[in-house]
Amino acid sequence: MNGYAPKSSAPLAYVVGILGALLIVFLLVRAMQNYTQPAALGANRAAQRSEFLTKLRQAEAPVLSEYAWQDQPKGVVRIPIDQAMAQTIQLYKAPASVRAVLIERSDIVSAPPPEVPSDFE
Repeated sequence: MNGYAPKSSAPLAYVVGILGALLIVFLLVRAMQNYTQPAALGANRAAQRSEFLTKLRQAEAPVLSEYAWQDQPKGVVRIPIDQAMAQTIQLYKAPASVRAVLIERSDIVSAPPPEVPSDFE
């Protein structure tokens, strides 16, 4: 016995095993990135979204710019947005009365409908 022990290959096996595992994890992550990426927003999809937005704005234009009954039995009328903003500015010139006016309007709009007797009673 000369005091010389042969070197064990166990540490090398651990290093190779760890590097192999890291390589496998790296490859799996890269593969998942490729599979989970959404398709790019193409020109046809952008044109479709633009068309939908145009149709939506055309449908909303009358609501914002014309008079109409919102709830005729309660006497609630929808007015154009420009006139509504002008009335709001005019209303807030006298801030002391704003609260009372807003409470009165909300009471009108949120009033429960009248009870109609049922035919089965």
